[in-house]
Amino acid sequence: MPQLTTIEPAKPSSFDAHHPPDKELLSDCVHCGFCLPACPTYVLWGEEMDSPRGRIYMMQSAAQGNAPLDQTFRLHMDNCLGCMACMTACPSGVQYDKLIEDTRAQIERNIPRTPADSLFRRVLFSTFPYPARLRVLAAPLFLYQRSGLQSLVRRSGLLRLAPKRIAAMESLLPVVPANFARKHPTHTAPSTTPRLRVGMLTGCVQQVFFSHVNAATARVLAAEGCEVIAPANQPCCGALMVHSGLDDQAAAMGRRIIALFEQANVDTIVINAAGCGSTMKQYGHLLRDDPKWAARAHAFSAKCRDITEFLTELPSIAPRNPLPIRIAYHDACHLRHAQGVFIQPRELLSSIPGLQIAEIAESSLCCGSAGVYNLLQPEPAQQLGDRKVTHLLATHADAVVSANPGCLLQLMSGLRRANQKEIPAFHMVELLDASIRGLSPDQLIRGGGPTLPKHRSTQPAQPAAPATPSSKLPPAQPRPSSQKPSASFRTPVESAPKPTAPQSPKGSQLHSAGSPIDPPSASPPAFA
Repeated sequence: MPQLTTIEPAKPSSFDAHHPPDKELLSDCVHCGFCLPACPTYVLWGEEMDSPRGRIYMMQSAAQGNAPLDQTFRLHMDNCLGCMACMTACPSGVQYDKLIEDTRAQIERNIPRTPADSLFRRVLFSTFPYPARLRVLAAPLFLYQRSGLQSLVRRSGLLRLAPKRIAAMESLLPVVPANFARKHPTHTAPSTTPRLRVGMLTGCVQQVFFSHVNAATARVLAAEGCEVIAPANQPCCGALMVHSGLDDQAAAMGRRIIALFEQANVDTIVINAAGCGSTMKQYGHLLRDDPKWAARAHAFSAKCRDITEFLTELPSIAPRNPLPIRIAYHDACHLRHAQGVFIQPRELLSSIPGLQIAEIAESSLCCGSAGVYNLLQPEPAQQLGDRKVTHLLATHADAVVSANPGCLLQLMSGLRRANQKEIPAFHMVELLDASIRGLSPDQLIRGGGPTLPKHRSTQPAQPAAPATPSSKLPPAQPRPSSQKPSASFRTPVESAPKPTAPQSPKGSQLHSAGSPIDPPSASPPAFA
């Protein structure tokens, strides 16, 4: 008599019923391994469960009821920077952004954190997204910096005795401007024949600590014939909340942003912070279950453009004056990977006469900033920052340029750890603004960045050489004890050899010099 096969009943999912990771999106992953060389945590540690493929396997196991939502699960999801480099590398189009964001919301609802971790996160998320609270905090920070106390504290070594998260927070403090209480004007008239009426996001951290970037953005838009509307009392866009699993708070902030810009009646919403832009373009997904807001959210997101996208699409009428300086361009992950905006910043920078653009080796690998990741996970963030700084120094650039202030703070912190002088750091729109206004390199630096190191020159340099990985990368560092994996998960994927370089976007070329941005990555490991 043939033996009967018993079919086990399906186990209930370990996720709750509110927006679990979509099973169809999970099934898009074919476990090919192209994501591994692109993933910062896999590059650091070579651990399968700290790769996108491994995390998706854990999500699938939990969705099938084969793995609990426990502290091991939380640890590997927390280790993810959310840089979305895996999406650029993935040939199957896996929407990892939606998967990790829904999973993090499940974690916040279902997996308890330690009291210390919960308190630290509560402080961050009750402060950073609120401009009024940041302005209150800015006053003592201004005195701390201008009195010389910050320099004394840093030289004394006291920070080495502080908890790692507190020390990381101090090392990443932006220079508080004297005008931190000033608010951006709600209306900026075009300086030439009006062409478009655009809205501008002022941001939360951006409008308090980087108001000069917003001012430069408005001037560039006005010079290109745009009437700029920056609605008063803008809340946070919700990016920090989305990326940290606080989706209810993010949705509430998204509704407020949508309503404000609907009232402004603008043609386009221009955004100059990469993390904000990636979230605002996904409001339709964030508010997908809200019948009153879903359609409005989709219509709003369709109007959102990063400043580099917008200026590339709008034929330029403002003349560019020479700006003879050598800069290193650093890709912000939420611009390059989450939004797919890669060529546009390089085209805009290339339009500035005399500007030399040096690409940073391993340009697709995250610098470790990743929103508040460098505060929540300072040890791996610093390892990635040190790696990026090594490549930055190899460019011999006079300044570093990015589209995200958080990345620039991360790089400056890494330079201090390496006992290197800080390099002037600018948002790329500041260079466009300087070129349109006819500023010299020295005027640009005096107005927006630290003093140039004495050994550097602002005179035109020789043509930039293709970026190559430095042979002096920081030595491999042991994985922090708090990041060590547990044996709870076993996958059918054998551990693959640790790659030497991240995966580059297909067809990406060095726009200014015509050579590959990244060295060819290793072949993807085979799926066992």
